[in-house]
Amino acid sequence: MTKANQPSTNTTPPAADRSALARVGRDVRARLDDDPGAQRIVSDAAEVWAIPEFLSETECTRLRAMIDAVARPSTLFTPNPDIPYRTSYSGDVDRADPFVRMIERRIDDLLGIEPEWGESVQGQRYQPGQEFREHCDWFWTLADYWPAEVRRGGQRAWTAMAYLNTVEEGGTTEFPRIGVSVPPQQGALLVWNNARPDGDINWDTTHASRPVVRGVKYVITKWYRTRKWG
Repeated sequence: MTKANQPSTNTTPPAADRSALARVGRDVRARLDDDPGAQRIVSDAAEVWAIPEFLSETECTRLRAMIDAVARPSTLFTPNPDIPYRTSYSGDVDRADPFVRMIERRIDDLLGIEPEWGESVQGQRYQPGQEFREHCDWFWTLADYWPAEVRRGGQRAWTAMAYLNTVEEGGTTEFPRIGVSVPPQQGALLVWNNARPDGDINWDTTHASRPVVRGVKYVITKWYRTRKWG
């Protein structure tokens, strides 16, 4: 599940998470800036990197099949029954599968984040017309679900999302607040910091998966917390 946008008031993380978000952000930022394969998307408002060809064609094909096996209508932490906010299909792939563990380890190593801090890999599939409207990946700390998320690992620090195919038309990932739109390219990985350098949550990471026009879009997403998840 992921959250839709909430009012932009009282969203500052608790002090412990804010300190952790700043620390993790500093470490991952330095690691990615030193990685010649990571291309930083120019923005003063949000920290986003792209890593082309992170996954091979064979790996993408296998992951697409795994998503098809678990995909169900996507859900939200804060659903609004009056708005078709997230119309894709999604599901967690088997974390015990050695192939999935290998993919996770590569993402862990890229970011330098402890594996135990990462959530299970979620796969998403978008048919023509399906989308995920503007949302943020961090948790709204006044929501009813927040106390449970504190126990499950705290705030989401970083997001890693890989495209598993090149979409014929549509399906771009758009960051409207920073004016960035990324078309799906098979094997490419996007990563971004859900917080600002001071550890405050960052509204400028608001993003959307625009409707697919032609073809089908597959992605995997992995979120990292501020401490051990689960």
